[in-house]
Amino acid sequence: MYKTHRIPAFNDNYIWVIEDTQGAAYVVDPGCGKSAIHYLTSHNIQLVGILITHHHKDHTGGIALLQQAYGQKLSVYGPKIEAIGGLTSPISLAEHTSITLTLKHWSLPIQVYSVPGHTLGHIAYLIDDNLFCGDTLFSGGCGRMFEGTAAQMSQSLSLLASLPDSTQVFCAHEYTQSNLKFATAVMPSNKALKTYIEKVNRLRAEGLPTIPSSILQEKKVNPFLRCEDEEIKLSVSSQFNQKITDNIQVFKNLRLWKDNF
Repeated sequence: MYKTHRIPAFNDNYIWVIEDTQGAAYVVDPGCGKSAIHYLTSHNIQLVGILITHHHKDHTGGIALLQQAYGQKLSVYGPKIEAIGGLTSPISLAEHTSITLTLKHWSLPIQVYSVPGHTLGHIAYLIDDNLFCGDTLFSGGCGRMFEGTAAQMSQSLSLLASLPDSTQVFCAHEYTQSNLKFATAVMPSNKALKTYIEKVNRLRAEGLPTIPSSILQEKKVNPFLRCEDEEIKLSVSSQFNQKITDNIQVFKNLRLWKDNF
């Protein structure tokens, strides 16, 4: 067993802390080193390593400061094919494959998935039924395709959607409300979406996070996981004034629509 802690950073980032029963902890995507250090020291958590999902600065910017604070003793895992300063344990993965790692100073094995799309080397970490997926899958949405193709991103999301329904989704941003506004435009008849919006709005009104979500929840309300849905195909076809039926093309146009929503 282990505990998961949330550290808010910047405007909407989440840094995740994973603490095992032995008191050892890893942080996921520490974009802000100061925020991480303040939380860890004030809660007396012993940091032993860092997990990085991709190279963007709001996910990697705190690596150097954390290493300095912990005497250069931290194990830092991340994708080998991306330019990330400070990695001590680069992870090599073929596209859309997975491996099992046993981390240093850590009592649980961890599954690592290759999920290109947002960036070409993006990876996700699964510990038990908790998924730390960076900027690939968000609640109600997905990351922009800065480097990958629609086919890559669609396949990455399908891979994550194939995980057990009970899997908890710990993404790296609090984007849920804005994502659900777009989802409503795409799926106006989705009853599960309307129920989820009410829940999300209540949480945010109380200053509470909407994350983690779950794979089951996302399969119900996330349009990017439902490109085979006829309502979505009709909405995308209407938006772009052409009949679009191929699932990858639906995904590509759906992402383009969201980019300009």
